[in-house]
Formats: sequence, C-alpha cells, structure tokens
Amino acid sequence: MHQALESLLDLLDLERIEEDIFRGRSRSAVVPRVFGGQVAAQALVAAGRTVPAERMAHSLHAYFLRAGDPGAPIVYSVDRIRDGASFTTRRVVAVQHGQPIFHLSASFQTYEEGMEHQAGMPQAPDPESLPTAADMLPRYASAFRDAGVVDRLIEARAAVDLRYVDAPPWGSVGTPREPRSQVWFRTNGKLADDPLLHVCLATYVSDMTLLDSVLLAHGRGGWAVGDVVGASLDHAMWFHRPFRADEWLLYDQESPSASGGRGLGQARIYTQDGRLAITVIQEGVVRIPR
Repeated sequence: MHQALESLLDLLDLERIEEDIFRGRSRSAVVPRVFGGQVAAQALVAAGRTVPAERMAHSLHAYFLRAGDPGAPIVYSVDRIRDGASFTTRRVVAVQHGQPIFHLSASFQTYEEGMEHQAGMPQAPDPESLPTAADMLPRYASAFRDAGVVDRLIEARAAVDLRYVDAPPWGSVGTPREPRSQVWFRTNGKLADDPLLHVCLATYVSDMTLLDSVLLAHGRGGWAVGDVVGASLDHAMWFHRPFRADEWLLYDQESPSASGGRGLGQARIYTQDGRLAITVIQEGVVRIPR
C-alpha cells in the first residue's frame, strides 16, 4: 500500500471522544484551507460509526459553511435523527473554533431486492492507457504562477491514482471547451472489505474535480492558476450499487449551468464493467477576480 494512502486512511480513522462525538485531524491541501472532500469523508465516517454495519450509506446531502483551518482539529457531532425498520438517518455538524464549518445529512439502508435500471456508461479510454498525475502534471507547470503548485498537487493526490481522459482546465487556459470532463480513479493500494470505507473514499475523491467542467466552459484554469476564486457550497451523492474504491471508477462530469457567481457540476461514477455506482451533484462559488 502506498504510504500516502496509509496516511489518508489514518486521517479517516476518527478519534471517538464521546458516544456520538468524534475528532479528526487535517492534512495540507493545495489551497490554505481544509480540503472539502476530507471534511465530507470524515463526517460520513462519523455518521457511519453510529449505524449498524449491515446498513449501507445510500445518500448524503451537505453544505460547506466556512473554510476549515488545517492547523486545528475538527469535532464531528452526530445526531441520531431516525432509526427505522429499513432506513437510518444521521445529521453531522463539523465544528472548529466554536463555529460550524460543515453540515451533513446521511441516510443508510438495509439491503433489499428491487427494480433495476440504469443510464448506460459513456465511452472512455482504458485507464491504463492514460498518464498518471505524476507524469501529467509537470507538463503544465508553466500554467501556474507558483512553481510549487505542481508538487503540492501531486502530493495532495498521491493516495489516489487519478487520470484525466482529456487535458485538465489548466491545460487549455483561454480556450473554452465543452463543459464535460472525465477522469478515472482508484486508490493507490488495496483496501479492507469495509463498504463504508469505500464509500467514504469515493466521497473524498468526488470533491477533487467536479467543478472542472464549469471552468472548461469559460477557458479558465482554476484556483491554482489564479484566474478564478471559489469554493464548494453544497454537495450531494447517491450510492446506487456496491463498488470498490480500490478498483477503477470512471467519473463522468458535466456542468449544465453557471450564473450569479455560482457553477453547477453533476456527474455519474461507473465501475469499469459498466455499473452505475454513484450520482454526484455540487454547486460552488466560481468568481472571476477583480
């Protein structure tokens, strides 16, 4: 297992300080605030640890309220909203310096048989044919004002093998493109057979590239380039079918709208054999610096 993945798994292994209160740490990110995917994944870990193991996460809805301080611990308080015959609902508030920075509601369900249909998987190249982040990112070093961004991006994504199908936003600055983006991803190492762990790692990765499609539509390179400023506002995920985060997943993303200083990203995540595993929607602040 890659050392960075071990570090990420340690980050998700929250300290339980009361029955329904957990404490988490943070890691450095590309920008000087806590990475949103980390907070969402840790909050889902906290919720899941108060739910019977046979109940699987099937949806989450979250709001990013304040920028997180990477130098301070985050306390996650879980409310046991409902324990029904089939569904369990939890609410989690993440707090730093006495203020809420993140709010999550998650629902869990016992497995049952039901009707089956899904949207078909789009065409995409074999992930093994695409360059790794470590191979690809240095090609775009000139796009960043800060020469250290490439190294920070590689370090931030070292736990995950994330491969772009086409050039990322910073690879086509100034040239608007169709607001669609695809990446393949999997963890850099095998994971334990814990469904909650795989769901939490997919949640972590889901915040990495979802707003790329907004940037592509306007020929913008992104926060690391400095031609936009922004942050995630809200995030929703639906987990349709079992999957493993240590096996290739296709993240097919698009942006149907941007207006009012906000951009919307929506996506479907497929297993390599074509099963629709997850649907994701996120809105974020996307502003052009004045």
